[in-house]
Amino acid sequence: MDIKEIENQTGVIEKFLAQLPEKVFHLGIRVVLAALAFLIGVQVIKLVRHVLKKALNRGRVDDSAVSFLDSFIKFGMYFVLVLTIASSLGVDAASILAILGSASVAIGLAVQGSLSNLTGGVLLLILHPFAPGDYIKDEAGNEGTVDSIDVFYTHLITPDHKSIVLPNGNLANGTITNFTKCPTRRLDISVGISYKDDIRAAKEVLEQLLRNDPSTLKDEDIRVFVDELAESSVVLNLRCWTLQSDFWETKWRLTEAAKYALDEAGISIPYPQLDVHMG
Repeated sequence: MDIKEIENQTGVIEKFLAQLPEKVFHLGIRVVLAALAFLIGVQVIKLVRHVLKKALNRGRVDDSAVSFLDSFIKFGMYFVLVLTIASSLGVDAASILAILGSASVAIGLAVQGSLSNLTGGVLLLILHPFAPGDYIKDEAGNEGTVDSIDVFYTHLITPDHKSIVLPNGNLANGTITNFTKCPTRRLDISVGISYKDDIRAAKEVLEQLLRNDPSTLKDEDIRVFVDELAESSVVLNLRCWTLQSDFWETKWRLTEAAKYALDEAGISIPYPQLDVHMG
């Protein structure tokens, strides 16, 4: 390498160092403006979501649809915001989209569970098997009151206030029991009486109990019948209908009242007994 080449390289370095403060200054300004744009964008997204929620609620759109659309729009707007800021910093948006497009297969395989949950969320929104406030149970045995339906997950609150997060894909492809879909619910209570007692008298006492209870629906079927001849007792079934909101209170009250009513009528509720004969 001769002296002339060394001088040229030295000149390039000196020129770069001379321009470095100005470049750092301009880059700093762009970074600050990008950060400011991000903060403003976050506030705009919050405002758009708030306005959208109010408009959907005013239009009496279902709560589950509102929650799902809110989550979907939130993710979409944040993606556009980040892409826009990256473009302002000199990153080629077309290149980013091209890279994402070429990597779509790999990304799809990596996040196929999330895509399944997203698809499941859309199906739940369209088919509407349950809504926030419904009490449901899935085929895995998870049960609780639906708190919200997001893009990927459904959130349940159990009666003892535990939170259960269920993937939408599993819910959409599995069996769901919705206990609160209908306004009324059938109530069945099993009571055993002794084989020595009068079945007709016991049925009359229990039928009267059902008809006098304020929460049983009198225009629906009210019936007491022999359900099983068990080893130690004749099992009677008390069947009536009640409102969903009154179901558990009515069940607990009638179960206790059945014991008192049978006691007053002199009808016993036996417990399992075993006779042992010694040879």
